[in-house]
Amino acid sequence: MKFRHALVFLLAFTATCVLAQSAADLGAGNSARKAASWPLKPTTSEAQAAQLSARFLTRFHYDAQPLDDAMSVRIYKAYFKLLDSEKVFFTQADMAKFAPLKTQLDDAIWNQDLSAPFSIFNTYVQRAVERMNYARGLLKQGFDFSANESYTFDRKDADWPKDQAALDDLWRKRTMNDWLRLKLAGKDDAEIRKTLDKRYAGYIDRVKQLDSEDAFQTFMTAYAETTDPHTDYLGPRAAENFDIAMKLSLEGIGAVLQARDDYTQIRELVPAGPAGKSGKVHVGDLVVGVGQGDSPIVDVIGWRLDDVVNLIRGKKDTTVRLEIIPSDAGVDGKHEVVSLVRQKVSIEEQAAKKKIVEIKDGDVTRKIGVIELPTFYSDFGARSEGDKDFKSATRDVAKLLGELKAAGVQGVVMDLRNNGGGSLAEADSMTGLFIDTGPVVQVRDSKGHVEVQGDDNPGMAWSGPLAVLVNRGSASASEIFTAAIQDYHRGLIVGEPTFGKGTVQNLVDLDRFANGDSEKPQYGELKMTIQEFFRINGGSTQLKGVTPDIAYPKSGDDKDFGESTYDNALKWTQIAPADYQPVANLNAYLPQLQQKHDERVAQSPAWKLMLDELAQYKTMRDKTTISLNLATREAERKQQDAMQTEFRNRHKAIDGTDGTLSDDDNALDDGLDASERSLKSELKQEKDAKKAKDVELTETAHILFDALGMIKADPKLAAEVLPYGGKDSSDVAVAKSATSAAPVVPAVVH
Repeated sequence: MKFRHALVFLLAFTATCVLAQSAADLGAGNSARKAASWPLKPTTSEAQAAQLSARFLTRFHYDAQPLDDAMSVRIYKAYFKLLDSEKVFFTQADMAKFAPLKTQLDDAIWNQDLSAPFSIFNTYVQRAVERMNYARGLLKQGFDFSANESYTFDRKDADWPKDQAALDDLWRKRTMNDWLRLKLAGKDDAEIRKTLDKRYAGYIDRVKQLDSEDAFQTFMTAYAETTDPHTDYLGPRAAENFDIAMKLSLEGIGAVLQARDDYTQIRELVPAGPAGKSGKVHVGDLVVGVGQGDSPIVDVIGWRLDDVVNLIRGKKDTTVRLEIIPSDAGVDGKHEVVSLVRQKVSIEEQAAKKKIVEIKDGDVTRKIGVIELPTFYSDFGARSEGDKDFKSATRDVAKLLGELKAAGVQGVVMDLRNNGGGSLAEADSMTGLFIDTGPVVQVRDSKGHVEVQGDDNPGMAWSGPLAVLVNRGSASASEIFTAAIQDYHRGLIVGEPTFGKGTVQNLVDLDRFANGDSEKPQYGELKMTIQEFFRINGGSTQLKGVTPDIAYPKSGDDKDFGESTYDNALKWTQIAPADYQPVANLNAYLPQLQQKHDERVAQSPAWKLMLDELAQYKTMRDKTTISLNLATREAERKQQDAMQTEFRNRHKAIDGTDGTLSDDDNALDDGLDASERSLKSELKQEKDAKKAKDVELTETAHILFDALGMIKADPKLAAEVLPYGGKDSSDVAVAKSATSAAPVVPAVVH
């Protein structure tokens, strides 16, 4: 059987790469600005892009639905959820004024008249500025924390405030809580007042920088995601960022930037990038100006981060000049100008990585290889152009498997935790590294036609024991790979039930259908659901995800995170199985492995600590209301501090470190926003988190240790649980990993 490969996307959620770009891009344009012109008005291109998107979504979407009054009502609801999900800006009076627009948003799109959604967005901006100014005014008088008041901070199910008085009272409590958080962290009143006034003023500045592209992106996101949870509209800038995230490369200087007050700060440097190699740019430096070639330097203090990024990015081999204030000089320090030649920069942080974990039990020590794969990435552009060296997750993993084999590992863990997906072709070819040949996934289009895709290339890059570690964040392409490994009995699936996404998306470049000859992107792209995928056993991962063979405790996020949390998710269904045969029978030793796991974790202080931290996280997460009484909050903080001290002491007893709590929600609150913390402390916290003991990974490696022991002790069992009866495919495996880790000719190209 010959299998066709489709170059399509499988992402449950998009992880935005931040290399020289904003991590929260809403679609910045090419013209930089500090503040937008009000009121915001839609452009002709935006109105045309909206109508063009509707034509595609109503005709070619997997579950195509008419854009009519019924859809308009759903878009209206989604739009307000994006703008004011906590119901803290609009009142019931505002909503009454907007109510006639519920059934007019479809007309706005078809008639290329976006005045209605833009009027809503303009009111939102006006209300946000009013609320921040109101909060700033409250700071002058301070607050009384002796009363027994409380603040409900989780308002997603609350009603809109009845009137202005109710809204004012809500914001009084919000501001009180901000003040109290800082007070509990040890700040005095003067310091608190200064911090909060600066914070609220910064919010106002950022809101005033929102422009028509932001309004349009938000509205189109509401429309796209109303059709199904994984269809998205990507404006020109968002489309560029998505492409970068998939191919793991860009043309720029190799610096990760972030906003700090009115400044743009260097957060990280890529070692092989132009900025890092220059030796003149350092982490913590502030970028205050950007110039192109010999052109004058433009002052960028106070600019949006994505606007600064837009100036720094550019074509390979062109020159950009940065005016910087060195990190050790302070904001009043001497400015320096650094010239850098832009180059192609690889984002290795998101690429596959390997390490070796040594598990010792008694007198026996075994090496277990671990491959961490953050996403199923692929450089689609280079691939479609016939570039033999295009970036590919499968190729990288095949190379790492070869290196692990050379290092003498006896088992391999594929760590797909929080891997949100990526390329369908990569999920297909990645599976092929662990099986000889056969189907991997079944794909059904809107007409009901089912296509089987799989691996035609003989041999395995790894023929030994395998485990796949997953969690709720493992989605889409991760679920295709995991399900195929499970259906073939090729490896043990360990961890939590996965996300539950079972749909396939394709990118539609709307500029290809534009009238005109502009080379500049105008319309953006649609990431549109076009197919549903099924396991080779005929089942679906939609809603249900993949259930592990050996289950770990749930993180508790399944109520708020996963396909089942979407009210418009496709229903679960199934089709006929593909023509395949399992390559082993893992049930032959799964009960024994489960028993060994249960006995080990029952005696493990590290596992018990993980469970206790998880319980604390769930307790904190489930809170929706908090007291505004100082004495009550001090008592709660004292109790929490005692718990954190106990956790740290237990970490130290287990692994000799102070440990890093499993979730930020467990840590004592410092009252600060992320941008208000020092970069140095932020980077240290991230470094400490990476060094913390990974209890789940260690236990997964130990499960493989157990499996290896049983295999070595029982040749008959080995013939059952090893692929293809334990036949060695190493000679073929080398050829496979070197020449055919991923298909070259895609059937679908964006």
